[in-house]
Amino acid sequence: MSQVISVRDIQEMIRSGQGVNIPADAIVTPSARELLQDIETNGARAIATGNTPAPVSADKLSPPTKKLNSKSSKAELEAFFASPYAHSLKEQICEMGHRLWKRAYVDGNGGNMAIRVGEDIAICTPTLVSKGSLKPSDMCLVDFEGNQLCGTKKRTSEILMHLQMMKKQPKAVATCHCHPPYATAFAVVGQAPPTCMLPEYEVFCSVGVAPYRTPGSPEMGKLVADMTDDYNTILMANHGVVTWSHNNIEEAYWRMEIIEAYCRTIVVAGQLGKPINTFTGPQMKEILNIKQSLGFVDPRIGMKECELCDSGEWRPGATSQTNTSSEPTVGLDPEAEAAVKAITDQILAQMK
Repeated sequence: MSQVISVRDIQEMIRSGQGVNIPADAIVTPSARELLQDIETNGARAIATGNTPAPVSADKLSPPTKKLNSKSSKAELEAFFASPYAHSLKEQICEMGHRLWKRAYVDGNGGNMAIRVGEDIAICTPTLVSKGSLKPSDMCLVDFEGNQLCGTKKRTSEILMHLQMMKKQPKAVATCHCHPPYATAFAVVGQAPPTCMLPEYEVFCSVGVAPYRTPGSPEMGKLVADMTDDYNTILMANHGVVTWSHNNIEEAYWRMEIIEAYCRTIVVAGQLGKPINTFTGPQMKEILNIKQSLGFVDPRIGMKECELCDSGEWRPGATSQTNTSSEPTVGLDPEAEAAVKAITDQILAQMK
C-alpha cells in the first residue's frame, strides 16, 4: 500500500533535519502538496539570489514558550497568529476540512472546527466558507467568549459551542462539528447507536445525545459542554455531530469517520434479517480497558460486565416472514371464535 504523506509528515522531516524526501509512489495530501510547492518556490528564489535557503527550524514549529491568552497584547497575538507554528495548525484544519467535504460529511458552508492554542484562545474556521475550499488565510483567532482577535474573515457562527466545550473540558485540545448522514440520522431520531458490535467504534467513540437547541446558541453549547466529561462524540438532535480530542484535530476528525462508518454498517446489518452478534460482557470489558489506557472518556468504565452491552430500545430494522404452516394464525383462539359465533347467532335470532 502506498504511503500517505501529510503536512505533519513533512514537518517531521524538517524537524529531524533529514530533508524532505517523498517516496515516488507516495500519496501526497492536497495541503502537503501546497507546502511542498511553497518550499520549492522559496528554495528556487534563494538559489537565484545566491543565498542558501533557510529551513524552518523545529522550534518555530513548536508551541510558543510563553503562554498566550486573551489578555496578551495585540502585537503578541498577531505575531503568534502569523507564526509557522500557527500556520501548521491552520494547515491541519484545512486538511481536515477537505476530508470532511470529500466524504460528504458537510454541505454548503456547514461544519466547523477549532484548536485550543492558549489559556483561553483558539484558532477556528470562518463562517460562510465551504470546508472543501478552506485556506490557512481564512482562519480566525478568538477568545473563549467568542470575540475575534485576529483574522480577516468572520469566525464561525457556532464557535460558542466549541469554546464552551473547551472551557468545560480542560483536556479538549480540538473540536470538530459536521453532518455525516448516517450518524445524523440517529441524531434526528434522538437515539445513540447500539453498542458492543465493532471494536474500533467502542475504543475511539463514546456517544451521547444532546437535545435540540438552536445551533450557535449558548443553550446548545451548554448542553453539549455538560456531556464532555463522559462523551467525546455527541449527537445533537436534529442537527449533526460534534467530537473532541485531547490530542489533535485529526483525532477529532477520525471520530467522525468511525461513527459514520459504524452507523452505516449497523443500519445495513439490520436489513439482513439475521440476529446481530454482540460482544460478551468480558469482551467489552477488555475493550474498555484499552480505551481507558488511551485516555479516552466513557461512562461505562468501571461498570459491571453485565451492564456493558444494554442497547436499550434499539430495533435493528424490520423483517417479514411468511407463515406457511397449517397452524391457526397467531391471535385466533378456537374457543373464543365459537363463543363469538354463538352470541352472533343469538342476536340474529332475536332480530328475526
